[in-house]
Amino acid sequence: MSDQTPAAPQAIGAGALQLHDARPFFDKVLVHGVRHGILDAEKLAAIQADGPKGIVQIARYFGSEFLRPELEKARDRMVNLISLHLMDASGGDVPKAAVLLRDNSLLSRSKAGSDMLKRLIAMPESSNFGMAGYDDAQTSLLALWSLRSYEDYRAELARRSEIAQTIAAAQWFAEQYDLDTDELESSGADAEAVIRAALLMQVLAPQAQDLGEWPHTASLTRYVTALRKRKAIPSQMSLPAGLPRTLHETVQKHTAAVLADVRKLADPALVLRTLMRPTGAFRARYFLLDDPLAEVDEYHRALEVADDDAETATPGSKLWVRTVQGNEDEHSLLTLFLCLAAGVPKKTVLTEKTAASLVRKVRKSGLHPELAAEFIRLNAPGTYRDDYLALWNSFVQEAHKTLTSDMDYQMHDALALLRRECNVAA
Repeated sequence: MSDQTPAAPQAIGAGALQLHDARPFFDKVLVHGVRHGILDAEKLAAIQADGPKGIVQIARYFGSEFLRPELEKARDRMVNLISLHLMDASGGDVPKAAVLLRDNSLLSRSKAGSDMLKRLIAMPESSNFGMAGYDDAQTSLLALWSLRSYEDYRAELARRSEIAQTIAAAQWFAEQYDLDTDELESSGADAEAVIRAALLMQVLAPQAQDLGEWPHTASLTRYVTALRKRKAIPSQMSLPAGLPRTLHETVQKHTAAVLADVRKLADPALVLRTLMRPTGAFRARYFLLDDPLAEVDEYHRALEVADDDAETATPGSKLWVRTVQGNEDEHSLLTLFLCLAAGVPKKTVLTEKTAASLVRKVRKSGLHPELAAEFIRLNAPGTYRDDYLALWNSFVQEAHKTLTSDMDYQMHDALALLRRECNVAA
């Protein structure tokens, strides 16, 4: 830390620019405080005593306090951390920063700068839910940012703050549709795509929110088909009722693009099957549930008459084959039936995260065993239909109390049950 006062820059002529003062902000504050009597001899002595202590602490934290290069870098880090805090707390006002330095210890100002950076690092770096929990080690990031400028800090803070707002908006929409954050994480959803999909549903099927139905490819195709029949394209989009005002600006940024897509979707010449391809540009902009069994739901909606006594192959039994994809062991089938009864994306294998998400969904919205029983009656091969119904009914009798229990706060019993009876990947 320098206590030398550099020569004041000289003007070259009337109206000429002054030379750039590249000193750290801490140096400017220190010099100003001494010149104007804000920092007296006692305070300067305390600063000189605390400086070496702080340098050693920082060197030890990031490496070794016994190597001269590490100590020199630690000095630079300490000066920069103090500068970052004083600049941020004073708004760049040197006299105000000098008062802050007078009223607080040097080590506390260094820690305040470190805390600023730790809060920055803790903020989301990506709007992709799949990246949650995969940040780099905090120590290595703190080492990097402790040598960055205040301008860099402010720019990164603004970027991460915008990401945090986008994630908050996506989470708000997900809650309205009973869509669990675990599902977003396991799907690797982008927060922007979640917001756009929710806004699209506000136009195509506002009733879906009350039903807790997040769109998948099949349902979205059905909604778009209905839009084309109505031939009523909105000219503007209102923000959903209940959206917190703090999120209005974030969500408003997406309304124009969603309305433009609605107009494209309304064009009968646009082939929806091509548009909905998983690798297409449209799917990249909108988060849809990856539900390979969505055709089953669509089949149920279209079904008017079912021959429950048929023993031969039917369209329903073909759907069964396509649905289970050869996974007809008891664990896989119970997993499928449970997903149907819980109203979550239907799978024959669950991850630990999706299993926990399923239990939370059951405890929030209830378990509906009749949905799985209906699926079995309409789609299972006739030869095994009764056996599958007996398997499912037996599981429900055993598992219902555990899955819906309010006493199993940590879900230990419920998850243990799923690991034992269903197909849960480690």
